[in-house]
Amino acid sequence: MEFLTNEKLTIVGAAGMIGSNMAQTAIMMKLTPNICLYDPYAPALEGVAEELLQCGFDNMNISYTSDIKEALTGAAYIVSSGGAARKAGMTREDLLKGNAEIAAQFGKDIKAYCPHVKHVVIVFNPADITGLITLLYSGLKPTQVTTLAALDSTRLRNELAKHFKIQPSEITNCRTYGGHGEQMAVFASTAKVGDKPLLEIIGSEGLSDSQWMEMRQKVVQGGKHMIDLRGRSSFQSPAYLSIEMIAAAMGGAPFKWPAGVYVAAGKYNHIVMAMETVIDKAGVRYSIPQGTPEEENELKQSYEHLCKLRDEVIQMGILPSIPCWHELNQNIQ
Repeated sequence: MEFLTNEKLTIVGAAGMIGSNMAQTAIMMKLTPNICLYDPYAPALEGVAEELLQCGFDNMNISYTSDIKEALTGAAYIVSSGGAARKAGMTREDLLKGNAEIAAQFGKDIKAYCPHVKHVVIVFNPADITGLITLLYSGLKPTQVTTLAALDSTRLRNELAKHFKIQPSEITNCRTYGGHGEQMAVFASTAKVGDKPLLEIIGSEGLSDSQWMEMRQKVVQGGKHMIDLRGRSSFQSPAYLSIEMIAAAMGGAPFKWPAGVYVAAGKYNHIVMAMETVIDKAGVRYSIPQGTPEEENELKQSYEHLCKLRDEVIQMGILPSIPCWHELNQNIQ
């Protein structure tokens, strides 16, 4: 199998569990032979690099550095998990201030060292907000920055597969939209179990209303549950999904899940949130999902929650007021 591209892919936060898994996944998926690992914590970064080099992968040029300029210079693609991790008792929103500041500096670094980067995927939480901040400070086009949101949709599919005792592939078009957090909008109207719409099953003997509500709660609390089970936040699933996203941007297989994208049209404006998306070499394109009135109201509430987080970041002074965004990034209207 040939590589998708020979261009440089930089993994930011590579010393962490998500970042190191992203690096190994990218190598095993043969995205590119040129992978640069970056993390400010040099000893752990060297350990990750040595582990990967000791795997014995053929035809790989794996470099590593704690110099952000070296890491980003010449990068065509970037995936970043380079923020603080969520710990027990924390929500994604608890990470807001510190990771917002990291995202602002990261955006400035992209603008300074690799303004011609083709696509950037942001993973660190709250990803909707850190992705927005990165986009604004990087000067990139909205089509060039996406954020991880798919994990909520894959968790929904997993819960349905376990309940019905069938293969996950038999459940199609599972979707959550809006924020990647506990204010997400869970859509039942898009999904099918086999060839039967999920909405026709909910409330039946196969899936009672109470079972569905319990399942929804498991999806919404999926990150917390993983921390309870493993003592740390998820790392394998976000690593894999984010690398699938950057692979699609490189021209690989289509990414089949929702992604976080900058939205500035109609009833949703000046925010990054999960929409129905297509990611390819041209970037990311989105459409606003259509659901039941209840689902669309949930999506509206999720959007309003994200707007509150965005406005908090503005009040902190990390972002300017919305009318000034165009001055910060001329690609933002």
